[in-house]
Amino acid sequence: MTDTQALTEGAQDAPLLTIADIRAAAERLKGSIVRTPTLYSKTLSAITGANIWLKFENHQFTAAYKERGALNALLVMGEERRKRGVIAASAGNHSQGVSYHGTRLGVPVTIVMPRTTPHVKVMQTESVGGKVILEGENYDQAYAHARKLEKELGLTFVHPFDDPVVAAGQGTVALEMLEDAPEIDMLAIPVGGGGLATGMGTAARAIKPDIGLIGVEAELFPSMYNLLKGTSLPCGGDTLAEGIAVFEPGKYTAPALAALLDDFVLVDEAALETALALLLQIEKTVVEGAGAAGLAAVLNNREMFLGRNVGIVLCGGNIDTRLLANVLLRDLARQGRLARLRIFLQDRPGSLYRAMHEFNSHNVNIIEISHQRIFTTLPAKGLVTDIECEARDRDQLNALIHALRSKGYTVSQVELD
Repeated sequence: MTDTQALTEGAQDAPLLTIADIRAAAERLKGSIVRTPTLYSKTLSAITGANIWLKFENHQFTAAYKERGALNALLVMGEERRKRGVIAASAGNHSQGVSYHGTRLGVPVTIVMPRTTPHVKVMQTESVGGKVILEGENYDQAYAHARKLEKELGLTFVHPFDDPVVAAGQGTVALEMLEDAPEIDMLAIPVGGGGLATGMGTAARAIKPDIGLIGVEAELFPSMYNLLKGTSLPCGGDTLAEGIAVFEPGKYTAPALAALLDDFVLVDEAALETALALLLQIEKTVVEGAGAAGLAAVLNNREMFLGRNVGIVLCGGNIDTRLLANVLLRDLARQGRLARLRIFLQDRPGSLYRAMHEFNSHNVNIIEISHQRIFTTLPAKGLVTDIECEARDRDQLNALIHALRSKGYTVSQVELD
């Protein structure tokens, strides 16, 4: 028996999530979350060759879909347990969802976060009412401490994904999408622990049995992909999509997804960056790395999605502004609109001026110039000049490089890693 067969059979032993559970969750959540829009993107459709529908879950109050599952879990909880309080482990969107709705409902909320959590995320969680405890160097250690406190303090643990009640809340995303855009015939769903894909997949399959369901995971964290595909790709690294960077797939969600998904794809960091930049430039909307995963999958697997009516969830918009700036600048570099040219000059008066004349002739804007005379293998009378510049497009940049070389300059372009 293959791992996938075992998982599919295992799904029969797990509590069965049904469309009725998800519809009940939708009734509970009504009026307490934002019914985010599902909108057709004419430009992204033209770029990808698919008909792209976007679900703007980054418009939730905490800027992520996680509110849905967290609130559903709180609402089905007994009054006594709510009075004692709840606890969760998270370094991101789940912590804010539990804290915001828990505080709104008068439920004491404790969140265990790794010590490595960026200060801004700690502040965001505290600002919506959560009591934050910093413990451990990673999520696994924070999770273990949260489960320890759960027992010691008599709190109720709210899992970020591996819980049918939480998955039911997340499934309401698909209910809204298919109500607003019934022509959708394929969903590209980000997968970390699998709660969103389990909930959405269950709802979508019940409403449209022949709908295509594609799971999307970051290439650096293929934990669910490995389990469902029977591969053993390495797991770990510094991914832009930290919201779906999970080492261990959910014990509940994995067998559910084995039965639900039609296929599973991985997206690399360059695709995530490109998708994030496109969403900002074209749709004027800010997403985090995980929120760009669905579009990245379509961009990287055009034949799979070609001509289909594809629903994509912009599942979160919580991204550090400095990181966002870096992503956008790197995207400009990939387009050839921003570049660093390395030019070898003689260290004598007028050398730089003559090179600058070519930049002026080609209407390429110079942003920054730096010289290197010491740490170089050039002769003592030579120097290396790095010039950061801004062009209209790659053709304009290439014309400048060609002109410089035709004048005898040795020119190279410093590429992105």
